[in-house]
Amino acid sequence: MRRIRAAVTGAVTLSLALTASACGGSADAGGGQAKKTLTYWASNQGSSLEVDKEVLRPELDRFERETGITVRLEVVPWSDLLNRILTATTSGQGPDVLNIGNTWSASLQASGALLPWDEKNFGAIGGKERFVESALGSTGTPGQDPAAVPLYSMAYALYYNKKMFQDAGIDEPPTTWDEVVAAGKKISKDGKWGIGVEGSNLSNNIHQVFALGKQHGADFFTPDGKADFTSDGAVAAVKQYVDLMAADEIVAPGNAEYAQNQSLSDFAKGRTAMVLWQTPSQTFAAQGMTAGEWGVVPAPVPSGTPGQGAQTNSMVAGINMAVFKNTKNLDGALKFVKFMTSDAEQITLNKTYGSVPPVKSALTDSAFSDPSLKVIRDTLAASAAALPQVPEESQFETVVGTAVKELFADAAAGRPVTTDSVRAKLEKAQQQMPKK
Repeated sequence: MRRIRAAVTGAVTLSLALTASACGGSADAGGGQAKKTLTYWASNQGSSLEVDKEVLRPELDRFERETGITVRLEVVPWSDLLNRILTATTSGQGPDVLNIGNTWSASLQASGALLPWDEKNFGAIGGKERFVESALGSTGTPGQDPAAVPLYSMAYALYYNKKMFQDAGIDEPPTTWDEVVAAGKKISKDGKWGIGVEGSNLSNNIHQVFALGKQHGADFFTPDGKADFTSDGAVAAVKQYVDLMAADEIVAPGNAEYAQNQSLSDFAKGRTAMVLWQTPSQTFAAQGMTAGEWGVVPAPVPSGTPGQGAQTNSMVAGINMAVFKNTKNLDGALKFVKFMTSDAEQITLNKTYGSVPPVKSALTDSAFSDPSLKVIRDTLAASAAALPQVPEESQFETVVGTAVKELFADAAAGRPVTTDSVRAKLEKAQQQMPKK
């Protein structure tokens, strides 16, 4: 995903807006075949593309039996998905329905390429009121009709290795950042480390410093949408995150190069004791870690009690489902979105993927009463905040995520990470944003 982020603000805003009329690739000119087929690009939610196909195919077959509409499925890796969306709009060979990361909603909305979810379109899938409010907060620019509807909801939590905590004499999992550092220092010796990070993963960097920014009173954008990366709160948030390696020394220097879930692998193999992640239970199991070996608590906040404002502990993570505005099979696309957001499908798919439903009536199902999922539900309900819903959000992820990556590289190399050096990196990032 990193290699395409820089193109988002310019390419998404311009290319999609200019070529949206080319979309709707599953239809023929007369519309006959269009009524019977849909093309769907699904995001990679499972441990592999093949796993996703195995999960989704039976559900899509069920939809075909109910409606007579065949769904042509392609599971697209996250590293390719946004670039594929851009290419589709210029080539005219695009899907009817697709998954998008919820942080892309405002950027893609600004292009005009996606179907607006007005009252009529929401009515076709059962109404806007079916969805959890926090999930709707990441579907587009406030005050406009959403560009997508929520499909899977996730949030960050702190996962910890029970045995490593026991061996270090730590009786309770940490709930504050001071406790995280204290626990990490007890564990960080003899080749083991306190907590893992993905220092070269731009999106993950943003997710973590955004929550820390909220805890320091920073939003990274002003109310009128201007970049505000150099405020004291923003600088403090970035420095606190990088200092887990630079000053606290509870993160292995090699984590500065991690970008592809290596921190999860280290956690599963007992090399690090803690990790901040989104619903990774499926990943742990895929690497041979049993449910009894790990525990989960809400991501830390200064007071130890998550909430709003300075007690925000996660961004609202998740996947949205969008429809290209110029699909030749709008009726079929709406039927498919209704199917995928139905209670039955929400329960089946979110249970399988370890996420939680953004549909209120499905969220109350007993399948999501597990203590590990309760942490996610509670976080989304009370202490998560949506990333800035501005057209430049994706460029924000690129430039600030890169600044954090470079600061981790400095820390790994033993170069000092100071308030001044952090501010300088963030000033450079802000200069790369569009002027308003």
